[in-house]
Amino acid sequence: MWNWMMLALESNRVIGLRIAKLMRGGKAAQREAKRMVSEKVLAAAKASTSLMAGASGDRIVEQYRRRVAANAKRLSRTRNRRKRK
Repeated sequence: MWNWMMLALESNRVIGLRIAKLMRGGKAAQREAKRMVSEKVLAAAKASTSLMAGASGDRIVEQYRRRVAANAKRLSRTRNRRKRK
């Protein structure tokens, strides 16, 4: 049960970070939108495969949590790029 609750909380943070990125617009937002859709399709396929192989619900939630954690880390990084003149 703990994994399920933590997934909900962690996913909420990633959703907020993604919305902020999408609201800024530009090429980075377009890349993020494409990445978000492809990740969801791949995650669903992996979860289905794991279920058919006999994985438990908790195991599948652990897989999702690892991916959510990676997204949170990536989205929360600040980039110190110089703007072009």
